[in-house]
Amino acid sequence: MLQSYIDRIIHMALEEDVNYQDVTSDFLIDEKQISKAVFLAKADGILCGLPVALRVFELLDKDFSAIVYKQDGDRLQKGDRIAELSGHTRLLLEGERTALNLLQHLSGIATATAAAVALTKGTFASIADTRKTLPGLRALQKYAVTVGGGKNHRFNLSDAAMLKDNHIDAAGGITPAITKLRAKLGHMTKIEVETRSLDEVREALAAGADIIMLDNMDLETMRRAVELTAGRAKLEASGNITAQTIADVAKTGVDIISMGALTHSVQAFDISMKIQ
Repeated sequence: MLQSYIDRIIHMALEEDVNYQDVTSDFLIDEKQISKAVFLAKADGILCGLPVALRVFELLDKDFSAIVYKQDGDRLQKGDRIAELSGHTRLLLEGERTALNLLQHLSGIATATAAAVALTKGTFASIADTRKTLPGLRALQKYAVTVGGGKNHRFNLSDAAMLKDNHIDAAGGITPAITKLRAKLGHMTKIEVETRSLDEVREALAAGADIIMLDNMDLETMRRAVELTAGRAKLEASGNITAQTIADVAKTGVDIISMGALTHSVQAFDISMKIQ
C-alpha cells in the first residue's frame, strides 16, 4: 500500500482533530517533555493497523520511536502489550485519538472477519467484503479483511462488471445486458450478475455469467442453485448474512459469502493508550 495514501488519511484526520492547536496539551505540557506510552489490548481479537497507528506519531514527531511487541494478524488477549511508544509528551497526546481511531477500527474489521472465517471452517466458502466502505478508507478496510483471513471483492467499479438489479432493469434483462457487455469488455474483465430467483440463475448461466450472486435467497434455494450451476459459474451468497446464519449458508456449497457488515458497521476493537 502506498505510504502517500496512508499519510493523506492521517494528515486529514489530524487536521480535523487538532485543527491549529491542542488547547489542553499545549498549555499544560512543556514542549520539551518526553514520555513513554503503551498500547494495551482491552479485549480478545486480531490486531490490524499498527504500522498506520505508529505512522501518526512519526508524522508529528521526528524524535518518535517505538518498540513493537505484536504484529498485524497476531491474535491478542485482553491485557496484551501491543507496542511501547516514546516521544514528546504533547505530540503523543495530540496523536492519541487519531492513532487509536484507525487502530481500533481496522482491528475490529480483522476480528469480525476472523470470526466469520472460523464459522465457515470445513466448507468451500470464502468470506469476502464489499464496496460498502467508509469514504477514503477503502484500501485500509479491505487490507483489514485480508488480515482477518477474508478475501477482497472488487475494489472499485473498474475491477469487474457487476450487473445489479437496477442495471438489469435498465438494460432490459439479464441476457441483453450480458450480451452487450461481452461485446465491449476486454478478456480480463469478468461479469457478475445479481439474481433473485432460480429462473434468473438459469438465465445468467445460459448467458455466460462468470459469477452469479444469490441475493437474499433462502437456504433451500441456494442449495438448488448450487446443484443447477454444477460448477459452471462461481456462486456468491449475499444479503442479511449474520453470525447466526453464516455456517448454514456456507454448507449450501456456495463459493463466496460477501458481507457488507465487515466494513460498514463493524464494532471497534478496544485498545487503549496509557502514558507511563
